[in-house]
Amino acid sequence: MTDPLLPLRLRAVAEARLWLGTPFRHRGRLRGEGVDCVGLLVGVARALGLAVADRLDYPRQPDPAALEAALRAHLTPLPPAEAAAGDVLRLAVRGRATHLALRSERGLIHAFAPARAVVKHGWDGRWPGPAVDAWRLPEGG
Repeated sequence: MTDPLLPLRLRAVAEARLWLGTPFRHRGRLRGEGVDCVGLLVGVARALGLAVADRLDYPRQPDPAALEAALRAHLTPLPPAEAAAGDVLRLAVRGRATHLALRSERGLIHAFAPARAVVKHGWDGRWPGPAVDAWRLPEGG
């Protein structure tokens, strides 16, 4: 449980840390059992009490335009260079903007298929992919 007095973005990072080590599972939504990059963010948002429409009909490599539309429906866009801890980054992996990660104070937290788990690590702006866009959680959430 995160401190309700912390700003929403910092609570998001704290909640995401609780998911570390959760196995990667395409379309998964359960902490400790299985989650993908979309499911991690849906789970974090729900744990924070944010209303999130969710769908499970996306392929292993989501359509970049559909992913952007889903982000736009719930979050506020901002330039990637302005992303701070608790913001969502959409990353281009193998040239397609299909991967989501939560920015932490020192890097990223994300469900990463090659690692088979939710992981945290530093981020140099390039690996596992450059940020195509960034998104902020709703204020007052």
